[in-house]
Amino acid sequence: MNNLNAFIFDKNGNLRSGWRSGIFLFAFIFVSVILATAAQAAFAVAGLGGPGNPSTVLVVNAMLSLIPALVIGWLCGKWLENLPYKALGAAFTKGWLKHFVVGCFAGALTLSFAVLIAFAFGGEKFVLNLEVGTNAVAASLGISFLVFAVAAAFEEALFRGYILQTFERSGLAWFAILLTSLFFGAVHAGNPNAGVISTLNTILAGIWFSVAYLKTRDLWFVWGLHLMWNFTQGSIFGIEVSGLTNITTNPLLKEIDTGPTWLTGTTYGIEGGIACTIAITISTIAIYLWPKKSVPPA
Repeated sequence: MNNLNAFIFDKNGNLRSGWRSGIFLFAFIFVSVILATAAQAAFAVAGLGGPGNPSTVLVVNAMLSLIPALVIGWLCGKWLENLPYKALGAAFTKGWLKHFVVGCFAGALTLSFAVLIAFAFGGEKFVLNLEVGTNAVAASLGISFLVFAVAAAFEEALFRGYILQTFERSGLAWFAILLTSLFFGAVHAGNPNAGVISTLNTILAGIWFSVAYLKTRDLWFVWGLHLMWNFTQGSIFGIEVSGLTNITTNPLLKEIDTGPTWLTGTTYGIEGGIACTIAITISTIAIYLWPKKSVPPA
């Protein structure tokens, strides 16, 4: 009996982090499946589920996953660890906007550095998208920004939210980083034209985002990183985002990718090449070494 208790509870009588994360994951999947099923039925009735409305479907599905990730993360923190909502790092605490803006800048800068590497070695070139009018480009930028914003918020709330955080509170930070980053890579492995390098880069990106969260204890910063990495990649440079090409219909620039694939990622996008590997590695080290101390949200 004592061994069983020690397996389930820690020395303070609380559920161990593995059980806490399991409860969160079960509840999240259960609620998300119900909401996704209801959304699919609503799309069918409204006639919005066809290929002509990918942005609408993506935004709604991401929102219906983001909300459970935040609410269930908050409830698990409250009921299992006696923590307030702000412990998730997603509250409007002091400095949230500054963290978000800095994260946006860092994400755009890191992606641009990856592009610069590919450009310097002759793998990529870019030209202005003059095939459509400025109104079409502006509309595409606005719609894609919304899609990327909601999708990035959901992924960060799930992968850098309660699961990562509850393991870290048990002194298992590096286990949490590796676990969530492996899952992050796995869910993108089925994307169009994914390969070994792209999957490894996605795992590396998971480590990047995790280190960024642990440095600031603020999901706003990580959301900014993730959002502007994707937006700059797909909507500014016109590069495939994790193999996807239907989010930004009219980017600001048009990409001319001559490869090789190991450098630029070609049909998967720059996340499938080592230019991405180099840029994310340098950014991760820079964030890790940044002198600002990690402090819980005030």
